Amino acid sequence: MTAVLPPRAAGAADQLPPAGPVRSTPAPRRRRRPIRAVARFAGRWSLRMLVSTAVLAFLGLAVGPHVLDYRTMTMLTGSMAPTIDPGDVVVSTPLDVEDVTAGMVITYHIPVDDHRVVTHRVIDVEHTADGSVSVRTQGDANAAPDPWTAVLTGDTAYQVQAVVPEVGHLITALRNPTLSTLFVQLVPLALGVWMLLAIWRPTRHWDAEDAGHTADVDTHRTATTAGGTR
Repeated sequence: MTAVLPPRAAGAADQLPPAGPVRSTPAPRRRRRPIRAVARFAGRWSLRMLVSTAVLAFLGLAVGPHVLDYRTMTMLTGSMAPTIDPGDVVVSTPLDVEDVTAGMVITYHIPVDDHRVVTHRVIDVEHTADGSVSVRTQGDANAAPDPWTAVLTGDTAYQVQAVVPEVGHLITALRNPTLSTLFVQLVPLALGVWMLLAIWRPTRHWDAEDAGHTADVDTHRTATTAGGTR
């Protein structure tokens, strides 16, 4: 006995293939460019380090002295070498003049000539009857003491607490009008343009989720276009 299948109605959907794993064409992989990726990574992190260093330097040299009450000075001569070399930045904190003792390295105005600021070691301290404090100082690299006796005026002296090597060279270089204009005006402008381009630049994201989505679309198309019966 032969079974006769009824004719398929017009417009009827094709029967879907049986459930089971369907092989789909793998999505093409993007060709990697390691040199370009490494260069981009190095450039991005170099820029971040430069900006971070500039921000820290600004905070330490411009903001810190007003907030934490310390002073920073650039050593211009080798009178304190090798303890403090030319180009080093000294960080001095305040202390009561009554607490100044021999052996300390202090920063003060000399009492002669142009009254410039020096950073030398105290070799002798004298407390007078009127309450003033006089000191004799000498640079570690000098063969003789300084040819003056300095009277510390006021209630506060400044003692050297830390030395930051070589930073003073950068500060001196930035005082050049050309470099000052470059770093104060052009560098922030360039950073702003770079950040805007980074925000607006279109990027292509290709990951495993996108590949899986493409495979699902291909499988769906295969299932809806395949016809036939068993």
